[in-house]
Amino acid sequence: MTESTHQTAVLSEAVANQGFVCSENQIEQLDHYRRELWEWNKKINLTRHLTIEKFINRDLRDTLMLERFLEPGMCVLDVGTGGGVPGMILSILRPDLTLSLSESVAKRAKVVQAIAEEVGAGARVMHGRAENILAEESFDALTIRAVARLSKILTWFNPHWHSIGQILMVKGTAWIEERLESRQAGLLRDLELRTLVSYSNSGADSAQSVILRVRQR
Repeated sequence: MTESTHQTAVLSEAVANQGFVCSENQIEQLDHYRRELWEWNKKINLTRHLTIEKFINRDLRDTLMLERFLEPGMCVLDVGTGGGVPGMILSILRPDLTLSLSESVAKRAKVVQAIAEEVGAGARVMHGRAENILAEESFDALTIRAVARLSKILTWFNPHWHSIGQILMVKGTAWIEERLESRQAGLLRDLELRTLVSYSNSGADSAQSVILRVRQR
């Protein structure tokens, strides 16, 4: 068994262990995406997760925990997609979703577009800040991971709730402190913040994470 074949098999087992069923083609796409991401990362900073264990235990696990709260057919904007997590992975695993990936850094956006085309992902990559995109388009959900503190996120999107159904965020243990900070600043006055699920990432980096949902009351 080649190293590539072995890693594809490991990915397939990891997805199954999360209770998610996907095709062999989707598993191959995921592994293709991982390889392309790592190759491009040699030229431009896209990710710090450069082992198969971290890809599975952080990138893939975070995405699988988040995707269960996206209803079929939703129109989704992945904010500050960076190297494409969770947006690119979602576009592979959930072809029923209409996925747009926003990235304010032009070079990153161009690279993520190239990766999407190479792996056959159906995501639309948009160069620009999400706030500007929301001035022109509406989405059922925004997905956000590792972009900014909660207070910053709420400040950015406060004027755009007419274009947002809900915001789903992957957060670490600092979210409790960030929630308090946001409440004290009055940023949650008209919003409902709920913890949808709390989970531990397995492996050596066993950080505690949560999926938060924010929407208007």
